[in-house]
Amino acid sequence: MVYTVTFNPAIDYVVQVDELKTGYVNRSNSEKIYFGGKGINVSIVLSELGIPSKALGFVAGFTGEAIEKGVEEKGIETDFVHLKDGFSRINVKIKSSDETELNGQGPAIGETELEELFRKLEKLNDGDTIVLAGSIPNTLPSDIYEKILEKLSDRDIRVVVDATKELLMNVLKYKPFLIKPNNYELSEIFGVTLETNEEIEKYAKKLQDMGARNVLVSMAGDGALLIDENEEVHICGVCDGTVVNSVGAGDSMVAGFIAGSQDGDYEYALKLGTATGGATAFSEELAKKEEIYQLLEQL
Repeated sequence: MVYTVTFNPAIDYVVQVDELKTGYVNRSNSEKIYFGGKGINVSIVLSELGIPSKALGFVAGFTGEAIEKGVEEKGIETDFVHLKDGFSRINVKIKSSDETELNGQGPAIGETELEELFRKLEKLNDGDTIVLAGSIPNTLPSDIYEKILEKLSDRDIRVVVDATKELLMNVLKYKPFLIKPNNYELSEIFGVTLETNEEIEKYAKKLQDMGARNVLVSMAGDGALLIDENEEVHICGVCDGTVVNSVGAGDSMVAGFIAGSQDGDYEYALKLGTATGGATAFSEELAKKEEIYQLLEQL
């Protein structure tokens, strides 16, 4: 089973207007609502690829109820911790000539609720996969990823971490199955400018030497580079298409890689991850199965 953890789920309220004018009443042309957060995005795309998962995390209030119901309606099993106070955040995304976002803060998470999450994580068994993705709410300890992995360290669990800076570096000692920095994040980690595949490979290998089993570096329009746990290097170009939405593309790539790596074929995992990320980037919503496999044929 794959478990995804979303610490701060959200309702994304996407509004389209001709021209946003501050200080005036603006009328929308269309509105759409999505239930998300990086871990939830991974679960949704895994479902499209036929991989069952269970979504964990924290929800609160009427918005939390809507998120939980919306995720379950997509056929995904949930086991959220329900917070007594506050409400899950709403992110307002205004699309006009420019894109403007107003992201909510989310509810406070106390020690009691955090312990409840830890109890749910005790259900993971050898062979399961856990996905830790995204930033941490300011009401949680900054080392929460490390605390989770420490509690799971006595089991043979595949750990996938999609995070940045210290949040990523501090978990390498637990030898995660997969990490997925992009080339800019990789540059930032080591304080260097990376311009060639050879340079990116060199610093990705440093992350592997520090503990990561598989290092997947997304490079936007230049494709992706993978150093797998057999120390083989794979490079994959991008699919042809028009980018209309980059939100969730990285989460989709993670889901595609997880689905594609079930049999240990990392070259296929990289291709499926690339196609899955592209299918999201070329759509207004998260990737759909038909679009994913159409793009996979290009690779």
